[in-house]
Amino acid sequence: MPLLDPVVWAMILPLAGFAGVVKGAVGFAMPMILISGLGTFLAPDLALAGLILPTVLSNVLQVARAGVRAAFEASRAFSVYIAIVLVMIALTAQLVRFLPDATMFLAIGIPITLFALTQLLGWRPKVAGGPGGRTGVAVALFAGFLGGISGTWGPPTVAYLTALDTPKKIAVAVQGVVYGTGSAVLLLAHINSGVLTAERAGFSALLCLPAAVGMAVGFRIQDRLDQERFRRVTLLVLVVAGLNLVRRGLVG
Repeated sequence: MPLLDPVVWAMILPLAGFAGVVKGAVGFAMPMILISGLGTFLAPDLALAGLILPTVLSNVLQVARAGVRAAFEASRAFSVYIAIVLVMIALTAQLVRFLPDATMFLAIGIPITLFALTQLLGWRPKVAGGPGGRTGVAVALFAGFLGGISGTWGPPTVAYLTALDTPKKIAVAVQGVVYGTGSAVLLLAHINSGVLTAERAGFSALLCLPAAVGMAVGFRIQDRLDQERFRRVTLLVLVVAGLNLVRRGLVG
């Protein structure tokens, strides 16, 4: 595993736990929180490697909680969207090794900040038609591109599901399938790209434990507390994290 300062470990392990809590409570945002938080202390490619295995695990848990039937129905309804996202992740993941650090920070920070701000300001776009239309294809292309280079394709997916007025249970199931299959492709793609080496896989695996514990807590929060209020707190955290990444991209 990467030889990191103990102070850094003391920060990133609770960060993984917090990302798990948020993921369990609202169904998304683990990769955004991890890439934003880890990117504050680590190089972008190491931060990206670190989030891969916790993301895979969290999405397996989310799909399992939603149920096989709900996951199957979600896969059928959003098959075109899911397929495009997966192909784009596989293709654009190979660009990571060729992008400057500043470019990666901006590519991650700007979409995260814009997504969180627009959601906090109450922007709820409406999309006519089903998930297989032209808008869905465009969003899937963008989501997959962003996912390949940054490990997070949640913001455009969540915004798109909101715009479609997708019922909560279906939205959670769709997110689980999109993120679950996408994270599996991301894992394979970054083994091929060289981002996820054996050494970095050990680092990523270590983050799975606090992430899983956090998810267990998050599931309880999802069942018992006001999810909208918790979601707003999450968005505020993402705004701060995203702006910090933009700062790093602009000034180093």
